[in-house]
Amino acid sequence: MRIAPADRWERRLYLAAHPFAYPLLRGLARRGPAVRVPGVGVVVNDAALAREVLLDGETFRKDGPGSPGDLWTPVLGPSVLLNMEGEAHRALRRKLTDLFTPAYTERLCARVLAEPLARLAGRLEQGREVDLVDAMRVMAGTVIGHVIGLQARDADGYRHLFEQGERIVAMVSLRTRRLSPSQVARARRVLDPLGDIAAESYTSGDEGTVMGRMRGLGLSEEEARGAAGAFFLTGTETVATLVPRLIALLHDSGELERVAADPSLLDPALEEAMRVVTPTPVMLRSVHVPAAVGGVPVRPGDRVLIATHNCCRAYGPFDLDLVHPPELRRLWFGAGPHFCLGYPLAMAEVRAVARTVLDAAPLTVTHRRAARGVLIPTYRRFVIRRKARS
Repeated sequence: MRIAPADRWERRLYLAAHPFAYPLLRGLARRGPAVRVPGVGVVVNDAALAREVLLDGETFRKDGPGSPGDLWTPVLGPSVLLNMEGEAHRALRRKLTDLFTPAYTERLCARVLAEPLARLAGRLEQGREVDLVDAMRVMAGTVIGHVIGLQARDADGYRHLFEQGERIVAMVSLRTRRLSPSQVARARRVLDPLGDIAAESYTSGDEGTVMGRMRGLGLSEEEARGAAGAFFLTGTETVATLVPRLIALLHDSGELERVAADPSLLDPALEEAMRVVTPTPVMLRSVHVPAAVGGVPVRPGDRVLIATHNCCRAYGPFDLDLVHPPELRRLWFGAGPHFCLGYPLAMAEVRAVARTVLDAAPLTVTHRRAARGVLIPTYRRFVIRRKARS
């Protein structure tokens, strides 16, 4: 099978992260829209079918056996959106609706990333090499640090914050159903102090902070503390891994200078890059009532694994001009009541960094290496430099 040039490194990243599970996952894509796999559950490979499952919160839930609730409730507590359903979920979601508006997130990222973006732009302008992986770790740590309410830190401090979250997420593989007691204890040792800081920020009631805004929106301290932990675990690594992969896809497909020259292409490039990299390669649901998934009968307690990566990659290799059909639209962020609440913040952060990098075009990639032992496939290093102008 011929692999498109822009996809060769993407395949390498997935194989480095999941050398056994990834070939199995891709092999299942050829078995039809839905297939039952012993020991795994019912695997969904079709975007339209995946959207149906995600929109049916009564049948397919996040709080049953084999669901995200099994993974994260022992770590984050019972009151975070990613492990809730029903009226309790709807009530908390309503409170948080206005937390991350596009206008607010744009202002937040412009303010807290001003200094690291200026450093990044300066290094590129001088023709110096930049490891975009390390730069994104610092910036992702900076943003989530401000969300939680941490006092200002230097680059090393924010880098360390990111690495703490990375170590927790790395405990999860594509096959993990629940964390062991020792893993839960390790995660709590990181998250409990951060929760204390978030609680202090909440108590201060400063509407200029995200935690203060949560208090103003009517969240309890426990809800705000749980939300801070969820944002820390689910938002930082997703954003940090996306930007180097976006720039790699644009570079490898020969589209980088085209997007750099036309700012209106940045959002389509982001959407297409996210389709290819699929920031959330799988999503889990637990069956609550008897039903069928793509003709496959399921019973209460069955596990449904939505192979988001298979759903998205069914539309071919990276193609900047591909028009995404309605069933595919931002499927990697979920759908319906569980669509990612932090989506506006993630996009504001990614746009800010991507614009800074693209402003330095033309660029060349001088070194890259795939990361191993991670949940979300990524580069361990991705070094870029501005090309000398002739």
